[in-house]
Amino acid sequence: MPVITTRDGVDIFYKDWGRGRPVVFIHGWPLNGDAWQDQLKAVADAGFRGIAHDRRGHGRSTPVYDGYDFDTFADDLNDLITQLDLRDVTLVAHSMGGGELARYIGRHGTERVKSAVLLSAVPPLMLQGPDNPEGVPQSVFDGIKDGILAERSQFWKDTAVGFFGANRDGNKVTQGNKDAFWYMAMAQTIEGGVDCVDAFASTDFHDDLKKFDVPTLVVHGDDDQVVPIDATGRKSAKLIPNATLKVYEGGSHGIALVPGDKEKFNRDLLDFLKN
Repeated sequence: MPVITTRDGVDIFYKDWGRGRPVVFIHGWPLNGDAWQDQLKAVADAGFRGIAHDRRGHGRSTPVYDGYDFDTFADDLNDLITQLDLRDVTLVAHSMGGGELARYIGRHGTERVKSAVLLSAVPPLMLQGPDNPEGVPQSVFDGIKDGILAERSQFWKDTAVGFFGANRDGNKVTQGNKDAFWYMAMAQTIEGGVDCVDAFASTDFHDDLKKFDVPTLVVHGDDDQVVPIDATGRKSAKLIPNATLKVYEGGSHGIALVPGDKEKFNRDLLDFLKN
C-alpha cells in the first residue's frame, strides 16, 4: 500500500490518482480517504493529480491511541506534502478536515499551496459560547461521545441519517450512502472517534483563517445538521481575505457523496481548479 511515515513513526495511507497539478483531499470525521473517490476520479479525468490520505487512526493508517489534535493532524499533512514534494497544491477539505487545512496554513504557511476549498467545514469554531451563540452546545458533543462509547456500531448507523439529510422530505440519500458511512466509521479507532470530537468541538481556528493568502472557495449546505452554516461557513468566508462562498440550498453535511449535490460540487470544484 502507498504510505508515508510521519516524523513520529505513524504510517499514513494515501491514494494517488492521475497526473498534473496536485489536488489534496482531506476527509471529515469519522470517514477516511474513500469518501473522496468520486472527486479523485473527477480531478484525475480532468488532468489533475488527486491525492487523498487516511488520517491517523482512520481507515488504513496506523491505528494509534493518541495524537488526535489539530497540530498533529496539520503536521501529518505537512509530512505528506513534503515527502511527496507537492507544490502548487489545491487543498480540499471536508468537515473536520477543514480544521486540518486551516491549521496547516496556520503552522506551515502557503509556500506550497495554490488555493483552498472548505466544504461543510468546522472553522472558525464549532462550540457554542458567548462570542459564538450560533455554535453547537457542549451537551451535543458529550452525547456524541457517549454514543460512541455505548455502542458505536449502532451509533454510526443512526448518525448517518442526519449526516446526509436522510430525514428530510424529498432527499436523494441512498442506502449505499448510509452503508458506506458506517463502513468508514467502523474503520476509525474508538479512541480516535472520541478524541476527535473534543478536537473539532473546541479548537479555535480564527487566527489560522486570517493567515490565508490564496484563493479560497467555501461551500456549505444551508441545511447542514452537523456543522451549522451560520457558525462556520458564513463566518469563515468573511474571515478569509477574498474568499468566495457558495451556499447549496437544502444541502446536507454530506454534499460530496449525496446524488445531485455531489455532481454539482464536482462541477464547482473543477471550475475553481481551472479558473
